[in-house]
Amino acid sequence: MEYSDIHYGTFLSRPNRFTAHVLTEGRNVVCHVKNTGRCRELLVPGARVLLEAARNAERKTGYDLVSVYKGERLVNMDSQAPNRIFREWAEKQPYTLVKPEFSFGDSRLDFYLETQTKKILAEIKGVTLEINDVALFPDAPTERGVKHLRELRKAAACGFSAEVYFIVQMRGIKYFTPSFRHHSEFFLELEAAAKEGVGVYAMECDVEPGRVEASGFVPVRFDRDISFGCEAGPSRQGGWI
Repeated sequence: MEYSDIHYGTFLSRPNRFTAHVLTEGRNVVCHVKNTGRCRELLVPGARVLLEAARNAERKTGYDLVSVYKGERLVNMDSQAPNRIFREWAEKQPYTLVKPEFSFGDSRLDFYLETQTKKILAEIKGVTLEINDVALFPDAPTERGVKHLRELRKAAACGFSAEVYFIVQMRGIKYFTPSFRHHSEFFLELEAAAKEGVGVYAMECDVEPGRVEASGFVPVRFDRDISFGCEAGPSRQGGWI
């Protein structure tokens, strides 16, 4: 997937979950943050960020904050991107049908896929948290994520091929693990789902200024012993934590 009209900037602050102050081209601008998660290890004062100019001139915010450099690694943090990235990848695979959104039980899962022999329900999760080249999800408790995993377990029991894909929006990842520290219930639910036949996959991405594309699978582990150190990110007075 591609973005248009990209501008470089320097992150200053995030007063709430929806907006950030960024210095770009000599101006302090208010941007829409395309990820309502905390992203505390990414959005630190002084971080280099990439903005996409809004196409609607009447919008209150003239830019969307879509990606950020963590050191030399460019991380895409647009929470709407993973489904688009997955769909572009899926449409290049030998599926006979790729259909976004499918109601099952009490949930709306992200994709219904078909092959000549399988009917597949797939849920997509975007990953932006990285510690020492290990990708983790979630970065905060997600009851909605737990609910989706339970629906996938039911789908597998009903004869569907059930799968969950973690789209790691960066390169250079050793492996993926659910984060026991951030939400132990999600960790245990995903572990149980995998044991019951739900496919658990993680895909890293090529991320370039203005472009993101799935590049390949990385190993999935269930690692409770990740050392976070100070990587959880500093608190910022006056900002959204």
